[in-house]
Amino acid sequence: MTIMRRTIIAALLLLTSVPAWAQGFDLQGHRGARGLAPENTLAGFRKALEIGVTTLETDLALTRDGVLVLAHDPRLNPDLVRGPDGKWLIGWGPPIRSLTKRELDTYDVGRLNPDGRYAKQWSQQIAVDGERMPTWQALVALTRSMGQGAVRFNIETKLAPERPDETADPATFARAVVEAIRAEGVAARTTVQSFDWRTLVEVKKLAPETATACLTIESTNMDTVRRAAAPSPWHAGLDLAAQGGSVPRLVKAAGCGTWSMFWRNLTPELVKEARALGLTVLPWTVNDPAEMGRLIEMGVDGIITDYPDRLRQVMSSRGIKLP
Repeated sequence: MTIMRRTIIAALLLLTSVPAWAQGFDLQGHRGARGLAPENTLAGFRKALEIGVTTLETDLALTRDGVLVLAHDPRLNPDLVRGPDGKWLIGWGPPIRSLTKRELDTYDVGRLNPDGRYAKQWSQQIAVDGERMPTWQALVALTRSMGQGAVRFNIETKLAPERPDETADPATFARAVVEAIRAEGVAARTTVQSFDWRTLVEVKKLAPETATACLTIESTNMDTVRRAAAPSPWHAGLDLAAQGGSVPRLVKAAGCGTWSMFWRNLTPELVKEARALGLTVLPWTVNDPAEMGRLIEMGVDGIITDYPDRLRQVMSSRGIKLP
C-alpha cells in the first residue's frame, strides 16, 4: 500500500468518526431571524445574514399571477399585516393565491400588531415599517448584494391537504418552485421542505437532484404523523404502519435526505436510527440555549432557530466552527 493511499484511507476513517456538526454544523435562521426582525422580510433576512448563518429558512406562497412570495400563512395574517389604509386587518384576510403580486404589495408586513398575543411572544423584534412580502427572486438578489453567494436556502411549500382551496395544488406548487430555483441558478444549495410531502414527491419527479426535507410534528395542537386516518394525509400516501411505525424509515421512503422534526419529538434513539438510514437530522424551531446544547450533544446536523445570535453563542462555547 502506498503512502498516499494510506493517507487517504486514514483521512476517510477520521471523517466518518467525527460528529456531523464538526464537519459543518448547519445554523439556520428561521423566517430570517424572527426573534429579532420582521419575519419573512428582506429586513429579517438581512439581519440573519449580518449575524452569520449557513442557511436562510423561509416559507413560500404562490400569488394569483404565479409569483413565488415569502409568507408563512396561506392567508393574510392579522397579527402581521396592515392593509392599504394602514390599519391592521380585522380577522384573517384573503388567501395569497387570490391576489396578484401588485395587490399584495399594498400590504405592510414590517410590524407586529401590538394588540395581539403574537407581538408579546416576539417582544425583542424590531419593527421595520414599509416592508412588503418579498419575492423569492428578491431574496436571492439580497444574498448576492451582500456578498453571501454561498449561503444555502431551505424553502418550505406551505399547503395543507385539508385546505386545498387556500393554495395551489401540489403539482403546480412544485413546478413553480423547481423552475424558480433553477432560474436563479441556486438549485445546488437549495433544499425544499414541507409538512405536506405531496409537493416533495412532485419535486423529486421534476428534479431528482433537488434536496428535500420531510417536516413532521407530533403535538397536542398539530400532529402530522399519528393521525386517526391511516395513512396520514400529509404523507403522500405513505403508511407509517408499513414502515414498522418508524418515522425515520417513513422519511426515507418519501425520498427525503433530511428529517426535520419538531424539536421536542427528537430522542437520542431516533437520532441513531435516522443516522443509520443516512438521514440528516435537523430539528426546528429551537430558541432556548440549553435545549440547543442538549440537541447538539445528541448529534444533530444543525438547528433551525428564530435567534441565530443565540445559536452562534452556543456553537462558539462548544468549539463548533462558526459561519
